[in-house]
Amino acid sequence: MPNIIEISDFSAPELDVYARLSENQLYHYHEPDLGLFIAESPKVILRAMDAGYEPVSLLLERKHIEGEAREVIARCGNVPVLTADFDVLTKLTGFSLTRGVLCAMRRKRLPDLEEVCLGARRIAVLENVMNPTNIGAIFRSAAALNMDAVLLTSGCSDPLYRRSARVSMGTVFQVPWTFLGDDSSQWPCPGINCLKNMGFKTAAMALRDDSVSIEDPVLLSEAKLAIVLGTEGDGLAASTIADCDYTVRIPMSHGVDSLNVAAASAVAFWQLGRCQVR
Repeated sequence: MPNIIEISDFSAPELDVYARLSENQLYHYHEPDLGLFIAESPKVILRAMDAGYEPVSLLLERKHIEGEAREVIARCGNVPVLTADFDVLTKLTGFSLTRGVLCAMRRKRLPDLEEVCLGARRIAVLENVMNPTNIGAIFRSAAALNMDAVLLTSGCSDPLYRRSARVSMGTVFQVPWTFLGDDSSQWPCPGINCLKNMGFKTAAMALRDDSVSIEDPVLLSEAKLAIVLGTEGDGLAASTIADCDYTVRIPMSHGVDSLNVAAASAVAFWQLGRCQVR
């Protein structure tokens, strides 16, 4: 039987994780143990559960108990299901913009670099990509366009942030990923050296006149390739470009000099990943 708990007061402590704690506070919620994150919409929640993430509680509008959330509730066992009328729930920031279902979930310990890259032939490396929407969009493209894993530098936004997971449509729970260390000292060195030791050639996506074409046959023939994408606005650091094996530029027209990093990732993943379709 589902554990249904009626919420009539916005100040109820059970709502803290949804209404009054920041993403960073949720991350550190159980220190020194792993923290929490919020997943929203049934599809995202179910993909998280399929990937082994443990639900702590659910928050949803009452009408969804026998509607969109029915499968989620059935899989959650005795997890508390917090529910209320729409007027109460709309006081929660952003709740009215969701599919009507939120789930607080426990984080899992991140795998190490070697574990994520084991057996991978095409991976994406994100350098200081800070916008959660871009992170989510890149993960969705990575899942759809043949990337085997995603690596993030310490300056990137967390893929489990609510907006990132939502924009990704839950693919952050399907594509293996991890951070390249806890601070900036891990990238570009020794991170790139680790990739090279695992047999990867590195391709920096950058606006350089000495770049090779994204259609270059030598580039496409690389058995293991890491596609490196930089932060919004400034792109990749000069030191990162210098350390990579290739510098790759996407051809532009109509005087446009660059694409948003999420759009650029989709083009790069399609072109550089398609020879690896399995």
